[in-house]
Amino acid sequence: MNLSVTIIGHNEVDHLRELLPQLKWATEIVYVDCESQDDSLEFARDLGCRVFSRPNNNNLNVNKSYAMEQASGDWVFYVDPDERIPENLVEEIEKVIQATTNSAFKIKRRNHYFGHWLRHGSQYPDTQLRLFQRGSASFPNQHVHEKLIVEGSIGSLQSDMLHFPYLNISQFLSKFEFYSGVEAGYLRDAGVQVTAGNSIRFLLLKPFFRFLRRYLFKGGFRDGFPGLFCAIFDALNFVVRYFKLWELTHNPPAKREQQGQDSKP
Repeated sequence: MNLSVTIIGHNEVDHLRELLPQLKWATEIVYVDCESQDDSLEFARDLGCRVFSRPNNNNLNVNKSYAMEQASGDWVFYVDPDERIPENLVEEIEKVIQATTNSAFKIKRRNHYFGHWLRHGSQYPDTQLRLFQRGSASFPNQHVHEKLIVEGSIGSLQSDMLHFPYLNISQFLSKFEFYSGVEAGYLRDAGVQVTAGNSIRFLLLKPFFRFLRRYLFKGGFRDGFPGLFCAIFDALNFVVRYFKLWELTHNPPAKREQQGQDSKP
């Protein structure tokens, strides 16, 4: 098997300590560090990864694309630091890439919030397009949540990948802050304005129907308190990103910085 695993990370040394030992079956591991202040870069280097350093771009796919460009394997499997690769998934990958006409494969992902696997509420199967022949897939690099574009046919694997994005509520809130800010920037760049109509959409309609769909229609209530937490904050994301859009347009960073300078004695 000639396969490259690519990873990007920012202050993810704790996750890397668990993930990297699971990837020794790969031909190579390409790790791109994005301005970490912890020991991520040194740890990855010590474990034999090919390491690179890049600016911490808000559009994570820019650095994911860079990591893929460094890969030398016939196949590329990109993995996030908070994901885990069970042995049955490794065995299936080894089999399918030896004899397939597909250019890429989708993988189901189990999302764990605060130690609980969320089986409902549109959380599973969280299908990810991650495994592809080198040169057959790429990101447009226009949006942080975009998908790979593949040239050729796409298959599906049966084994699941595990995902541990939020070990506790504080970690969730930190990522919530980051992603809502990024989404507000996309709204601004797309020309969305703060109007009466958009206020009704983003503050009432979108949150209400997102919560209704995920918590009731998609069965999020069956995942207990973590399912409720997930559904509430998934809906609130529309509200927070819209208020941040208002802040970006009415009180942009340059203006806030000037106000801070003016307030100094």
